[in-house]
Amino acid sequence: MNQKVKLYAEQLLIVLNFFIAFLLLFDNKLVLPYWLQPVGRMHPMLLHFPIVLVILALGMELFRSGPGAGTSNPNHKLARGFLLGGALLSGITVIMGLFLSREEGYAGDTLVWHKWTGVCIFFIASVIYWAGNKRWFTRTAAWVSAVVMFPALLLTGHYGAALSHGEDFILEPIIANQKAPVVPIEQAIVFDHVIQPILARKCAGCHNANKLKGQLALTDSLSLLKGGKSGKLFVPGDPEISLLLERVHLSLDEKKHMPPAGKPQLTNEEISLLALWIKENADFHQKVTDRSEDDSLRLLATAVLQPEEVAEQFDFSAADAKTIAKLNTFDRSISPIARESPALDVNIYNKSTFSAQQLKELDPIRKQVVSLSLNKMPVKDEDLNTLSQFENLRRLDLNFTEITDKALDALIPLKYLHTLSVSGTKLSYAGMSSKIAKLKNIKTISIWNTGITSPEVEQLRRGHKDISFIEGFKDEGKDPLKLNPPQVKNALMVFNQDMSVQLRHPIKGVQIRFTTDGTEPDSIRSPVFDGNTVINKNTTVKAKAFKEGWYSSDVATFDFLKNSFIPDSVQIVFPLNPVHKAEGANTFFNKKLGVIGANNPAWANYWAGARDNDMVLVSIFYKPVTVSSVGLHYMLEQETGIYPPALVEVWGGENAQQAKLLLTIKPPLPAKGEKPSLKMVEGAFKPHTVSYLKIIAKPLKIKKDQHLLLVDEMFLN
Repeated sequence: MNQKVKLYAEQLLIVLNFFIAFLLLFDNKLVLPYWLQPVGRMHPMLLHFPIVLVILALGMELFRSGPGAGTSNPNHKLARGFLLGGALLSGITVIMGLFLSREEGYAGDTLVWHKWTGVCIFFIASVIYWAGNKRWFTRTAAWVSAVVMFPALLLTGHYGAALSHGEDFILEPIIANQKAPVVPIEQAIVFDHVIQPILARKCAGCHNANKLKGQLALTDSLSLLKGGKSGKLFVPGDPEISLLLERVHLSLDEKKHMPPAGKPQLTNEEISLLALWIKENADFHQKVTDRSEDDSLRLLATAVLQPEEVAEQFDFSAADAKTIAKLNTFDRSISPIARESPALDVNIYNKSTFSAQQLKELDPIRKQVVSLSLNKMPVKDEDLNTLSQFENLRRLDLNFTEITDKALDALIPLKYLHTLSVSGTKLSYAGMSSKIAKLKNIKTISIWNTGITSPEVEQLRRGHKDISFIEGFKDEGKDPLKLNPPQVKNALMVFNQDMSVQLRHPIKGVQIRFTTDGTEPDSIRSPVFDGNTVINKNTTVKAKAFKEGWYSSDVATFDFLKNSFIPDSVQIVFPLNPVHKAEGANTFFNKKLGVIGANNPAWANYWAGARDNDMVLVSIFYKPVTVSSVGLHYMLEQETGIYPPALVEVWGGENAQQAKLLLTIKPPLPAKGEKPSLKMVEGAFKPHTVSYLKIIAKPLKIKKDQHLLLVDEMFLN
């Protein structure tokens, strides 16, 4: 190694030791600015390099011996180079990890152990490096170092894996194959023995005391009731408006879909159990047998709790492994239903790329396919003709496809078919009742949210007592449910060019109607939202959801705000309230809008105190821009003393010396008792070309009381 480079590296190693010691000493007081968060998030990307270098260095030191084993030995020098590089990278990785740990979602004993074992690796590597040239650092000393270092590396990796993938990540394959203790149906509690195991398997890895993602834990009933950062997890009695099911039903490519892409997903059976449990008021103490024998929740829970039957033996041989590998694609997964079994399970994903050809391509393995999921695919009646050749098919999932009664004809030849899911389809009672007898081996049919009414389901049950009908979400004659309001899909509500408005609703078949003139939408005159609405100015969209058989939703109001210019440089003249600093001067042009609540991180806070601490923002444009209006977005909440600005002044010109007063705005005072809300104050003036712009907002003073001014965004047009 070049001596000059080596000297710089050694000096950097000393600096890292002191800097990390400083970070550890003041860990509780560390406040991480937003621009350093990406550095912390690079921690998982870098951490493997120092581990390899340190292991190589220690390995070379362990086996140096004989006459040439001194400090001048080339192997020793190479080992010291590896160790120096490993120590430096370890230090950088530790700093990144300390930064990452300041973000929400990381807490608990696992984090503490991961942090301190990682820190120990860095300090031990530093000590070994500095001691490496000492006479007393013999082969024995190297062995002692390795005995200390290797367990630290293993423990750090173990705790890091637990943070990233869950507590039981390493042993998960073994644990997953262990049979859970059989709970007698008479003793089984719906939550303890059916619902909680689902959450433990699929959700608790990221939502536990040690990894509190979204400030949400799913490990016990109290945590479930508490909810997380996004609010309550569910509304007892209303699965349709419960956040838990909303996130589960999002498309897999949606960022908020849960569990995240790449993690084991909930099965249709598990989703149905969660929905039914919430619908029945999310009782934490009810026994399975407290429900009626034909109740859908009891039927599904009983199936889950029954001891596993002896694995079915099949009389066909396994398919060719190369054929299976070739048919496995990004949109289609094929896997054995159990180890050493020739039977295959097929799942087809990606609605946008689906075609009947994907089913025809399975012809080489049609004898081995016993389970097929086409859930939420745009499957039509004629697409199922191919399935009549899948002679050994046992389970078929057609939930939320486009099939009708006619599709059942294609299933009649499937003599082994025993489980059929057709929820969310257009099947009718007439079609089902006329063809169900021809499905010779059918045992379970899921039919919730179809054209079959609850009384008709009861008729089917009476006529076919050997078949379990899973009804799920049907209203069962109770009063109509109220739809939850529409939601906005746009990632940002602030734009600088034309924007396409994107609204959605989690319930299938809902019609969204909207207005942009401030009036409330109705079910007759207001336009139906079709995804083609484009706006080019500040626009308030009011939207309402409608569906036959449901009460319409409350009105949802979305403010889309235009900002044409982002300054090249922004400065705050007077300091922010230390309690709510948001992102400092960057707050006002980061396109992040706040919500009701002073603790929302988007709000920058000023207050009318003894020093008259006005909000004064100075913006510089390297190239002059022509501005004709300025606006501020602020919060109103009288109960906590948050008011509009008393006065807004806008000054502009070529520079500070030539700036002129362009605009004065005096926002109206709120009415007494006015509800908390988000407001926009905006004023227009004769177009003016500026390189310098100063905006002054004076917090309100009433009878010498101190009032807060919370601003999250400014708009220059």
